[in-house]
Amino acid sequence: MIAVPIKQPAERPAKHIPGEEGIWVLIFGDMVVFAIFFVTFLVYKAGNPAAYEADQALLNPHLGLLNTLLLLTSSLFMAQAVRLARLGAKEAPAMITATIVLGLGFVVVKAFEWGEKIRAGLTLTHSEFFTYYYMFTGIHLMHVLIGLGVLLWLRSSCKPSEQYPVATFEGCGVFWHLVDLLWVVLFALLYLMK
Repeated sequence: MIAVPIKQPAERPAKHIPGEEGIWVLIFGDMVVFAIFFVTFLVYKAGNPAAYEADQALLNPHLGLLNTLLLLTSSLFMAQAVRLARLGAKEAPAMITATIVLGLGFVVVKAFEWGEKIRAGLTLTHSEFFTYYYMFTGIHLMHVLIGLGVLLWLRSSCKPSEQYPVATFEGCGVFWHLVDLLWVVLFALLYLMK
């Protein structure tokens, strides 16, 4: 009888949660707050759907879509930055730069959109819908600006001769993906949902 060696299963790598624990507490808290915002918006919209739809028709869905594409693409670059940082690849900082540029593009488009609405007399006090529109997109924009500040700090701290701080890359990536996810929901709620 021939003895056949039994192959032992390879050890599974330990599960890894990206970033530090604290970033997940922040993200969970943000998601709870935004969930409350979204439910509140939907409840008030259900009470006066015709007025909300009339105001929604005044938004520019093309600018909303452009901002969605900018943030989705920026998230792709952020994911690449994290992947490259884990590999120690010298291209990781360039991916952070691309994420920052696309994030700044979002800010410019949002400023243009707000300016267009304000010039048309559609201000924060124009209607209930526009109160929510400015509050939600303003709070989201604040998240984008905080994220951009953190990414600028991360980019400036990347030295070619040193190993990248992978946990920091991951934490920044997780926050940036949250910003992206929140915008996708806001885009659907404010611009698309009838």
